[in-house]
Amino acid sequence: MELDVAGRTVRLSNPDKVYFPERGYTKLDVAQYYLAVAEGVLRGLRERPTTLQRFPDGVDGEFFYQKRAPKGLPDWLPTATINFPSGRSADEICPTEPAAVLWAANLGCLTFHPWPVRRADTEHPDELRIDLDPQPGTDFHDAVRAAHELRGLLEGYGMRGWPKTSGGRGLHVYVPVEPRWTFTDCRHAVIALGRALEQRMPGQVTTAWWKEERGEKIFVDYNQMARDRTIASAYSLRARPGATASTPLRWEELDDASPEDFDLKTVPARFAEVGDLQAGMDGQAFGLEPLLELYERQAKDEGLGELPYPPDHPKVAGEPTRVQPSRARKH
Repeated sequence: MELDVAGRTVRLSNPDKVYFPERGYTKLDVAQYYLAVAEGVLRGLRERPTTLQRFPDGVDGEFFYQKRAPKGLPDWLPTATINFPSGRSADEICPTEPAAVLWAANLGCLTFHPWPVRRADTEHPDELRIDLDPQPGTDFHDAVRAAHELRGLLEGYGMRGWPKTSGGRGLHVYVPVEPRWTFTDCRHAVIALGRALEQRMPGQVTTAWWKEERGEKIFVDYNQMARDRTIASAYSLRARPGATASTPLRWEELDDASPEDFDLKTVPARFAEVGDLQAGMDGQAFGLEPLLELYERQAKDEGLGELPYPPDHPKVAGEPTRVQPSRARKH
């Protein structure tokens, strides 16, 4: 079938294919969902190199991440060259109009993973993305408590954060920043925030990279700000039986919210009522100076320096060993 998307025709093949067996949602349901929230999802993707998480046979089938722009790319869908930690590069799609979202949905894309940069400058992020990840023994509501503390922490530095559900058990808080700093600087800023949260919430929050050291705490996943690490965009569907979606919330909503409340069927009506709650991010851009100064103070006064990178990243100066602590003790 063909869909009219803001004046552009997008073809949808196999519209009756079931993508979410537990709920019976089809590819057409997914397409109609993305039509309903197109303005919001596009705001989060606009001009950003975007990796597509594709499920051609639905959530119970195999999936893969499409980083390189696929063959048959429409001539109206631009790309940008991004550089991976390995030194290799690739051209990724950079959506600029709603039809790009539906074009990707036709390929079986359920979740969009945009980089925190724009195609005009792929080396300098314009968003801090703070991932509050519940560890075993904790839940969404523990993440909410950490998010509230993070909100106060950010405000103390003259910054504002925008929260959204991850679509799973966690929370994401986005902070728009001036694109003047490197990925390394932005990662250090998130590390500094994570360490400050640890101090404010002892026994409840951790920045420990190794799972065996985290305990029953909320993990501030600072490596989500490392190069080539991405987070599901606002309004992205997640590959869960209930077809949940990563959904922006007001700070006042967090305490009463549950991730299961926001899914393929409920989010379009919510979007029609409240609009895109992250739209205000586009008019903001904060400086990183206070957070980078905090990182330096933590290093100088507390002896806290670099933290481990993901295994596919080259080793950096001052980085701790990447050997799992329990494994290191055996040697």
